[in-house]
Amino acid sequence: MTNEMSALEAEMEQTRERLANTIDQLVYRAHPKTIVNRQVADIKAHFVDVETGQPRTDNILKVVGGVVGTIVVLAVIRKIVN
Repeated sequence: MTNEMSALEAEMEQTRERLANTIDQLVYRAHPKTIVNRQVADIKAHFVDVETGQPRTDNILKVVGGVVGTIVVLAVIRKIVN
């Protein structure tokens, strides 16, 4: 009976440790700074190849094209309205 109790106590302690580690990971992942850093890294990875450090010109050109297109559309609308 004592061996069963000590085995059960050891299993409970291991479960507590795993739960504490899981909670620590969740707290870290949910921290606002961690979320911001993760999002910044995702955006950087979209414009710069993580492995080589080279800019991804295709993605950069898409964004620039979208911005220029939006400016042109707004200028045309403004000219029509005035």
